[in-house]
Amino acid sequence: MNEYMKVAKELSEESIKKNYGGPFGACVVKDGKIIGRGSNHVLINNDPTAHAEIMAIREACKNINSYDLSGCQLYTTCYPCPMCLSAVIWANIDKVYYGNTKEDAASIGFRDDYIYNYIKKLAQNNVDDSVLSLECIDREETIKLFEEYSNKNDKIIY
Repeated sequence: MNEYMKVAKELSEESIKKNYGGPFGACVVKDGKIIGRGSNHVLINNDPTAHAEIMAIREACKNINSYDLSGCQLYTTCYPCPMCLSAVIWANIDKVYYGNTKEDAASIGFRDDYIYNYIKKLAQNNVDDSVLSLECIDREETIKLFEEYSNKNDKIIY
C-alpha cells in the first residue's frame, strides 16, 4: 500500500472508531513530506465543512504559512466531494490520489451526485429552486465593495 494512502486510511479508521464523522481520511504531501493531515470531523465539530480533505488542507496551509499549496499532492480515501474538489483547486494542489470512488461513497449513503446534478443544472441556467433558492439583492450597494477592492494597489491576486 502507498505510504501516504496508508496514513489517510489510518486517519479514516480513527474517525470511524471515535465517531468523529464519516469514514474519510486525507493527507497533503509536499516534497515527500506530509504537511497536513485530516479526518472527517463533521459530527464531532457540528461542522458540515469539516471533511477530511478540508481539514488536511487547513493544516497544510497553517504549517507552511501560505494559502498556496502548489507543488503538493493530496492523498484521500475517497474521491473528493464537490466542496473538497473546489478547495483542492483553490489551494492549487497539483495531484489527487484517491482510494474509493464517488460511486462507493453513494453506496454507503453519501449524496455527492445530488450536488453534482445541482451544479450541472446551475451551469445550464436550469436552477432547481426546490434544492436551493438563489436571489440577487442589493447589488447596487455590494458592488461598491468590489469596486473598492479592484482599486486597491496592494491586493493579492490568485
